Amino acid sequence: MELSDPASSDHSDNAATRRKSGRVIKKPEILAATDFGLNNSKSKRKRAQQPGDDENEVEDEDASEDDSSESEDSDVDEEEIKEKKRKAARARKTQSKPVAKRPRTANASQKTLAMRPAINGTRKPRKPRGQAAAAAEAIGGLYAEVFATGQSVDAVAAQWLNSYEAHNAIAMTDLINFVLRCTGCDLEVTIHDIEDPDNVTGRLADLQDEYQAQKITEYPLISKARGHAPFRATLMGFFVSLVATMDATSALYDDLALIENIQVWVTTMSSSAIRPFRHTATVISLAIVSALCDVGRAIEETSAKTLRQQEGEKKKARVNKARVASLQAKIDEGARKRETVDATIRDIFDTVFVHRYRDVDPKIRADCMQALGHWILAFPDFFFEGQYLRYMGWVLSDTSAPTRLEVVKQLQKLFKNKDNIAGLRTFTERFRPRLVEMAARDADPACRSSTVELLDTLREAGLLEPDDIDVVGRLLFDSEARVRKAVVGFFAENINDLFQAKLEEVGGEEALDEALAREGEEDFDSPRISWLKLKCLVEVLQSYDSEDREELPSQIQRGAHGTSDILVASGVESRFSLAAQALYDKIPEVREWEVLAGYLLFDHSSTTENASADDPEMALRIECKLDEKEETILLEVLNEAVKLRLTSGGEQEVGKKKTKARKQESLEIQETAARHLAQMIPRLLNKFGAVPQAASVVLRLEHVLNLDVFEELRQDSTAYSDLLDDINKQFLTHADQNVLVEASAALLHAKSFEELEEVTEGKVQLLWEDTMGVLQGFSRRKDLSIRGNFNLGDATELANNLRRINNLAKISDCIETFEAVPSAASNNKRKKNDTSPSDAFTILVQITKRGTSDDLTGNEAEIEDVEDMLVSMAQRCLIVYFMWKARSLQSLLASGKPIPERDLNDLQERREAFVAALRPILEKRTGGMDQLRLSTVDTLLDIYTLFSTFRQARPKPSQQPEEADQAGNLHVQDLVKEIPPDLQTTITSIFAAVEKTYAKKSHRVLEAGDEDEPADDESDAEDSDDDDDGVDEHERQRDMLEAERALCQLSGKLVFAIIAKVIDSSPPLKGQLKERLARNRGRLGHSFKEIIAYLDEPKAKKPSTRVRAKAKATAAADGGRSHKSKEIVVEDDSDEDEDEDIGDAIRVTSAASASEGGEEDLAARELIVDADMDDEDEGGDHDEEAEEKDENAAAARNADDEDADDEDDVMGD
Repeated sequence: MELSDPASSDHSDNAATRRKSGRVIKKPEILAATDFGLNNSKSKRKRAQQPGDDENEVEDEDASEDDSSESEDSDVDEEEIKEKKRKAARARKTQSKPVAKRPRTANASQKTLAMRPAINGTRKPRKPRGQAAAAAEAIGGLYAEVFATGQSVDAVAAQWLNSYEAHNAIAMTDLINFVLRCTGCDLEVTIHDIEDPDNVTGRLADLQDEYQAQKITEYPLISKARGHAPFRATLMGFFVSLVATMDATSALYDDLALIENIQVWVTTMSSSAIRPFRHTATVISLAIVSALCDVGRAIEETSAKTLRQQEGEKKKARVNKARVASLQAKIDEGARKRETVDATIRDIFDTVFVHRYRDVDPKIRADCMQALGHWILAFPDFFFEGQYLRYMGWVLSDTSAPTRLEVVKQLQKLFKNKDNIAGLRTFTERFRPRLVEMAARDADPACRSSTVELLDTLREAGLLEPDDIDVVGRLLFDSEARVRKAVVGFFAENINDLFQAKLEEVGGEEALDEALAREGEEDFDSPRISWLKLKCLVEVLQSYDSEDREELPSQIQRGAHGTSDILVASGVESRFSLAAQALYDKIPEVREWEVLAGYLLFDHSSTTENASADDPEMALRIECKLDEKEETILLEVLNEAVKLRLTSGGEQEVGKKKTKARKQESLEIQETAARHLAQMIPRLLNKFGAVPQAASVVLRLEHVLNLDVFEELRQDSTAYSDLLDDINKQFLTHADQNVLVEASAALLHAKSFEELEEVTEGKVQLLWEDTMGVLQGFSRRKDLSIRGNFNLGDATELANNLRRINNLAKISDCIETFEAVPSAASNNKRKKNDTSPSDAFTILVQITKRGTSDDLTGNEAEIEDVEDMLVSMAQRCLIVYFMWKARSLQSLLASGKPIPERDLNDLQERREAFVAALRPILEKRTGGMDQLRLSTVDTLLDIYTLFSTFRQARPKPSQQPEEADQAGNLHVQDLVKEIPPDLQTTITSIFAAVEKTYAKKSHRVLEAGDEDEPADDESDAEDSDDDDDGVDEHERQRDMLEAERALCQLSGKLVFAIIAKVIDSSPPLKGQLKERLARNRGRLGHSFKEIIAYLDEPKAKKPSTRVRAKAKATAAADGGRSHKSKEIVVEDDSDEDEDEDIGDAIRVTSAASASEGGEEDLAARELIVDADMDDEDEGGDHDEEAEEKDENAAAARNADDEDADDEDDVMGD
């Protein structure tokens, strides 16, 4: 075989030896020569070829290059001789090494270039990049070189510039076609178009017409397709490298036509009406300016350095005039280059940026702002001026949130550099109000949080006004967690500033340290400096809260009776709790909850206002004195601090490994904190128990108390018993709903601890005895079924007692308590006119009858509200009783124990008595927004829906039907009843009245219907009230929200009842209510629409035809056991949605009821057949079902042979 290298012919006698070493020496030498020729100028390629004396190649070179190379022959020969010696030395060194160690040599990367394809081969599995590269390679040209060949953009830019030097028109044509390809089209320009720059606008207009004809909807710059992610970076990188290469070769300054030709095409495309053209050209123009900024900064740095060198040379004793002249020439050359760069930047800025920063496409506007921020940072000598900064201020009011966010991010970068603050003062004074407005009211949470961070930087620089600081500080109460997290640093620094100011007022830190020298680590009740900071915190929180109260609704419970409350803060984290969560990590004093508790427990009554000014400790006490509102706020902060401390396992340093010792230490910290908390709660209740709002916060502390710490207190159980006594005291002495809810939750938390359950149950039983005693006392004195026979005081006392019973029944089984009749021994103190005792259930039913009476006009409005509250509370107590009864029956069914028929009959009688008491309220009371009437409708729907869960009741698998019948388990299905037709009609009319009331208050138009006429008469009075122009706007808004709440709540109950088939499921009213609910589903708001959507058939869950066939085949495969299969399906068919709604207080279903869907869901998937529907179907339908059974039997045999697992999958669904 003949060698291709001419130099190898002189040594043919040692060919074998050279073949052995050719892989080490010859092959890298050939690749190095090729690579050198691709990346260097023509003269350098000729110099590399001279050792071979190839006359043909020399003759192909230009005469001018030959002449210039002849003068350097001697230098080249000497240089290449040295290069050959170095290569020979490296070759000998490489040959002497073992083959296995060859990759470890320092020059292994040069000597094993043949392994590069292997490296590329490891990337082949990345299909997205390969697909994009394949598409680019199919396009060809410069587009393929940039996106497909794998070369760096620097190499491609250098190659293109070399081709431009060879033939500028052809190269420019390739470049413009490359830009067109980047827009996503396959249109091209010709060399004639390039040579006619005056026709650029006309040619681009023709291209736009052709582009629109292709109807291209997506272009690479915004494409989400796989493999297009690096497109933008590669495109911009190519033009940045191109400009850098033009600068390095001086083509940017010597050949102005080059940049001008690029500019005329790109800038013209940037004003195109077609978005792909405009966006792509804008990005290219921005990239060119970014590259010019880097070039301009480099020129400026070089010129400054040269100027310093010149000045240093001039200061020398013997000035080298030639060097000074040479340096001056460099300075002049730099000035010339700088002038060219500045002119080009200014031209592109005026023709592209000025128009595109307000483009209709928000992406283009965001790109412009991102580029402007980069330009200011990269080339501040040119762009860091007001005429360019103002564009950022103007775009702060952009309609697009991402564009505004981009401006804020760029401003953050500018303000982080302290050297820029002075130059940004004018900009800040002009646009500071807009920044504060964005932080407080912007619609996008990300914009708000980023703006808050920017304003924090402005605050550190002293560029914010006090009013602006307050506006931003109030964002600590914002509903968005991101905003609160962003503002917490801002807020904490404000607290520190206020603390330092107050610290100086009371004498300074040194004086206080000396006066408080007796302070100890465990002495939390003594004054300390940290109290002053907590005082500053609570003052600021109260100030911000008071200002917000003027605009925002109060969190305090509203409404005279429990039927119209909308906002109740109990059980919900308050704004102060959310603020404390954010401040926990930023303010150390908040984490020290023991100090915070000691501050609250300190007795400030001994502090006198006339204390000596020379006493720093007394001055500190005066300054730290708290009022009632501040104490409540500080209790909220304490509550959150305790929760975070106990749930986080103590203060652990982030990043440290949790070893066994560290975990043990964390556990000890938790136990110590819980022990201290158990001692603190009684003291806090003793001091703040009289104030309802403060008492509810203190009771909330017991929820996070770890009861395991009472293991050490079991020997002296009085500590835990005393704590429960304090909770009981709060429960019995307060009528505030917040206090009752928190006390009930505290008792429920105590019951969850098994070893202390006995003590807790004893305390709960004492509460039952007290509340039942009060109820029996009222029952003995007067007839509770007669409305208006109580004065205001007695009625309020009875209503508060019913509220306690309702809360107590939610955490404790009330069946025995409600059904038990007081014994004669407990009635020794009865008066002569007292009636015989009755059980609590009967008393509550009698109170329910107070909802309607003939003499309603003689009572005052305040007493009427209390009377309505009495009835509403009695209804709530009774519905909880029936929930406990349902749960008891479900437990008996699950265990297989017999259910006495007498108990079922007694339950039915009690339910009928309760429904009979509810009926008059619905029929006699009028008004679409009558709160008692609405609560009665909800109660009636709940009681029928509750017992619909027994529709799927079945005996235990081990029981035979006869045994189950004897046990009474089958009779439990008799509890499932449908609402009587007359009540269904009444309920429909009530819904129509509520619907019309909300439509009137929200100014919505309803679809007319004939059956709505009765409801129109009821709501005429309310409609006239809505026309009152004297109603305040906030009051009108509140009334509208209340009407919407009533509509959505009633609609939800009705939808739930329809799904449970206790209403609208039997002729002649079947389907009418469902149709009535759906009539205005698109006219009454999104919430109402989503509620009604639950009545839609679950079409999306319907399986395919093949799956349904296999499901039918599975059912038919059982043959004569079809009834058993039906039992299984019914078990899975329990209405999960019903259980979730009712089971918030108790669970009335067994574990088997937690299936995937309700009856309608399974019926839609043809897994069950509704018996009620079958009875109404015509005879033809039964014939079709018989045919389907025959088909199912055949399909079952095939399905068993094909895939047995599919049956399990279908039934599992």
